[in-house]
Amino acid sequence: MLYHAYQFQSDALVGVRLMARTARGFFDQPWPFAADHPLLRGASAAMELLSHAGINHERPEFGINSVAIEGEQVPVYEEVAATHPFCRLLHFRKEGARPEPTLLVVAPLSGHFSTLLRDAVDTLLPDHDVYLADWINARNVPLSSGGFGLDDFVELMIRFIRVLGPRIHVVAVCQPAVPVLAAVSLLAAAGEKAEPLSATLMGGPIDTRANPTAVNLFAKAHPLEWFDSRVITTVPPRFRGAFRRVYPGFLQLAGFMSMNLDRHLRAHWSMFRSLIAGDNESAAAIREFYEEYTTVMDLPAEFYLETVKRVFQDHDLPLGRLRVKGTLVEPAAIERTALLTIEGERDDISGLGQTRAAHALCRSLPAARKAHYEAPRVGHFGVFHGRRWRSDIYPRVKAFIRAEDEGASGRRKS
Repeated sequence: MLYHAYQFQSDALVGVRLMARTARGFFDQPWPFAADHPLLRGASAAMELLSHAGINHERPEFGINSVAIEGEQVPVYEEVAATHPFCRLLHFRKEGARPEPTLLVVAPLSGHFSTLLRDAVDTLLPDHDVYLADWINARNVPLSSGGFGLDDFVELMIRFIRVLGPRIHVVAVCQPAVPVLAAVSLLAAAGEKAEPLSATLMGGPIDTRANPTAVNLFAKAHPLEWFDSRVITTVPPRFRGAFRRVYPGFLQLAGFMSMNLDRHLRAHWSMFRSLIAGDNESAAAIREFYEEYTTVMDLPAEFYLETVKRVFQDHDLPLGRLRVKGTLVEPAAIERTALLTIEGERDDISGLGQTRAAHALCRSLPAARKAHYEAPRVGHFGVFHGRRWRSDIYPRVKAFIRAEDEGASGRRKS
């Protein structure tokens, strides 16, 4: 009933947004002697905020049609390299062949679409051949496609790595750090040639016992049955995934916004004042962020519950008891895949030390093949989005990947 009630409210809000958009068009008319009147500007700004209120469930477009390489705009084409009921392997193919590292970027399977990494992909593209794990909204996946749990995530990463390998690099952002490290560990233990040259883990919950955040404490404070009964619901009949059990994206968004409600209210107040002042550039930046932030997708219930239990409550990976379809995951088996971990000093989702914990687990990997960077004054989203990502974090990621790629070429020649 929870999802049905939400959908009823969401449908009702569509008409309100349309009326607000119409009213804003009225207020924005060049009325003689009144176009710049504070009352009209204020009313227009209010209608602007109201017209963008609510949540969207449709995946946005990446909209990356070209990238600048050595001063030249090179066309970019999105192509599907492999498919799965819950995910697509999306290739951002650039026109013309170039000798550059191949990257598999793994977006978090969370309440947001993979377009949350648009800035990261756009930044990576000029120097790399980029592939992306592009997740599909679970409410659009028919029941006949079966379930999707944490083990399925790991196996899918292994499949994608095999499709692209050998000699690829993997970048996992946030939650996928755990299944990606597990996938690389299993490939290493099996001695597969597809084992990646490097793995970059960014703001991921490898060991949530280190500096637990409010998210971690909340997961520990409630038994799994609480999550199953309170936040898991079924998809309404009107969607392709009708009757599938999911963790709705609107619930995760509500949880995230409640953690920093004052910040979100200040942002919207700032947008309102910018619109009144005619500062459309500042208002557009805030609007663009929230249009992405309030676009959400549903997660398969199996994956959500298993992640809560095995990652946040039982800490299976750092305690050496994580199994994937019965096979023990042993990061100590990794000897060839170089490891880079990135953390943000102000990350309130994955606390400091949680991602870095991967280094202790990969104890067979030489110290020279490991690197860690803590980005000062950077929060969770700043690790992969925004000015600090582009100017400070990305150059380190690029240099690390390039060094490993060139090192592999040198080892092959020798």
